[in-house]
Amino acid sequence: MHTVLNVGAGAGSYEPSRTVLAVEPSRVMIDQRPVGAAPAIRATAEDLPVRTEAVDAALAVLTIHHWTDLERGIAEMSRVARRRIVILTWDHEVYRQFWLVRDYLPAAGDTDGKLAVPLSRLTALLKDPEIQPIPVPHDCVDGFGGAYWRRPEAYLDETVRAGMSMLALTPKPQLQPGLARLQQDLASGEWKSRYADLLDQPHLDLGYRLVTADLSS
Repeated sequence: MHTVLNVGAGAGSYEPSRTVLAVEPSRVMIDQRPVGAAPAIRATAEDLPVRTEAVDAALAVLTIHHWTDLERGIAEMSRVARRRIVILTWDHEVYRQFWLVRDYLPAAGDTDGKLAVPLSRLTALLKDPEIQPIPVPHDCVDGFGGAYWRRPEAYLDETVRAGMSMLALTPKPQLQPGLARLQQDLASGEWKSRYADLLDQPHLDLGYRLVTADLSS
């Protein structure tokens, strides 16, 4: 049986069934975990309260940009996992071409650039890592930054924006002009005309990347 430690687990949105323990620094997020989810302990990636080689794999999904010490966090994941490290992150160089940040919210693009961990920095900490693009489906049910690339009206919802780091951390006055233009373009049909090539695409590469490293070798 394969066992997984979910590092920076949040409320457990991305948690595989084989997770045996979740690590999350926020009590608020832990309290939102569903009934039946793996047990969670309040701790950080940089100081995992888990014995060495305790699990088969250590998983980190859209969390490394929140860590205070990337090198220490990766070292801890390498310590506790016997077989593999799996990290879902994103490549800002690709993401900054996303129509939302390129054409409407460049300030959010700047915020994203400050948040993102360069892939070169991450992969330099891993032995022979594999990088796999993870295209975003048009009907993605999650609420991360690129989830609504084919449903632009969602970005006008303040509640939706509050769940996206790049938008939540960008001062509202810097977002308002672009959001107003987006609203106008949706109402006039300009957005649909400008991005017509997206409307039939089932998925889109926005720079999300799955990085894996085999420890057993």
